[in-house]
Amino acid sequence: MNSVVTQRFINCHNKLKTDQRIRSSRQFALSLDYLPQSLSEILKNRRDVTIELLRKSIESYKLNPVYLFTGEGPMFMKEEGDKDFRVLTIVTDTQNDERIVHVPVPAQAGYATDLGNPVFVQNLPSYSLPDYKYKVGTHRSFDVAGDSMEPTLFEGDKVICSYLEPTLWEGAVKKNYVYIIVTQSDVMVKRIHNNIKDSNTLRLISDNKYYEPFDIKLSKIKEIWCVRAKLSPFLPSPLNIKNILRDEVNDLKDSMLQQATIIENLYKTIEGLANVKDK
Repeated sequence: MNSVVTQRFINCHNKLKTDQRIRSSRQFALSLDYLPQSLSEILKNRRDVTIELLRKSIESYKLNPVYLFTGEGPMFMKEEGDKDFRVLTIVTDTQNDERIVHVPVPAQAGYATDLGNPVFVQNLPSYSLPDYKYKVGTHRSFDVAGDSMEPTLFEGDKVICSYLEPTLWEGAVKKNYVYIIVTQSDVMVKRIHNNIKDSNTLRLISDNKYYEPFDIKLSKIKEIWCVRAKLSPFLPSPLNIKNILRDEVNDLKDSMLQQATIIENLYKTIEGLANVKDK
């Protein structure tokens, strides 16, 4: 019944007991403000670990989220190697399923500068999508601002992204893929060249060639989100646009023909009056 993540959580719990970092499962549960009976059900493979229990375990016992969710790396984080590690604030529904938090343009400046405030994130709009791929992992969506990514993305588009754990940046950031980059003061959507191994930087590239590429140091980056999909406002299809233009041209042609007929009739009238006057 239990998931792979739950089994890895159990492995971490057992390791804590083996290393005598906890006295008992009961003490572990109480230290996390969790019911010992519920923890016992998890340890017996009768229920899955909750997101909230994972969050508290990561904060209190330094369980490595990369190990929990991917199976890679050590079970626990090293203090000296994870000084900048930050647990993401998430929003869940009544079934404890994680929702997609949306960051609109007016909130992006605050999002960049106030990441450590869980209340700020929890007050942002959130929603869910039926596709299963958005039920696994943490996802956020961001409004696209400006024209730097045209013609790929336009102002008003929304991009749905998956969170990229900082320990995976070096290997997981793929060349020419589009990402959301959150710095200490800004939220940007850019295409990326990964130069972490060579210079500990990322090159950010706009699809609009008017904007020059530039490099950013990894120390300036707070979050990286990989763009998975986009939501765009509905626009008429190219065929419909052609039909609209054709109708407008035809209307203009008819109007010009009508005016030409009127002018011709007016000319004939004037000519007739002139002939009568001469007689």
